[in-house]
Amino acid sequence: MANTLKNFKLQPLVDAKFIKTSLATYEQNGVKKSWEVVKAHDSVAILIYHKEKEAFVLVEQFRPAVYLNNDNGLTIELCAGIVDKDLSLKQIAKEEIEEECGYDIALERIEEITSFHTSVGFAGSRQILYYAEVDQSMKVNEGGGIDAEMIEVVYLPINEAKALIFDVSIAKTSGLMFAFMWWFEQHKNG
Repeated sequence: MANTLKNFKLQPLVDAKFIKTSLATYEQNGVKKSWEVVKAHDSVAILIYHKEKEAFVLVEQFRPAVYLNNDNGLTIELCAGIVDKDLSLKQIAKEEIEEECGYDIALERIEEITSFHTSVGFAGSRQILYYAEVDQSMKVNEGGGIDAEMIEVVYLPINEAKALIFDVSIAKTSGLMFAFMWWFEQHKNG
């Protein structure tokens, strides 16, 4: 993905749409404590396997928070989205698959794997992980996200996935690594 970045700066957050920062104060075992927290939306993430390409369908995108700690801020991730609509979690996952990756998949073909908490040190949001298989007949658009998301669809052959897990030069999420490990566990005899 071509990524030209200019004028990056941090500013105070005013009128936040997706998160709320707070100072949590509490008493734990008789000791008064405080902790900075972020209230954020839960999310869905989908491990997508393309049967004909024998590859995982992933997304590459720029993440400003990663940019602060990484040379370019580009990440390789599962298709994902926040839970901010009055829809079922599977319906949100279905919409994200079409918006980000360009595949139209039936709800009954989206399988829930598990859920877990992310960013537990400051946010603790829940992410629900799904699995779906696609083929070219399901391709309805090029993906790339909506508005100005600038998401690039990436096809990662399954024989390269384990190497990606341990490649420290590539910014990726723990959910992606967990999803790959789940997939390989499910297919270890196949």
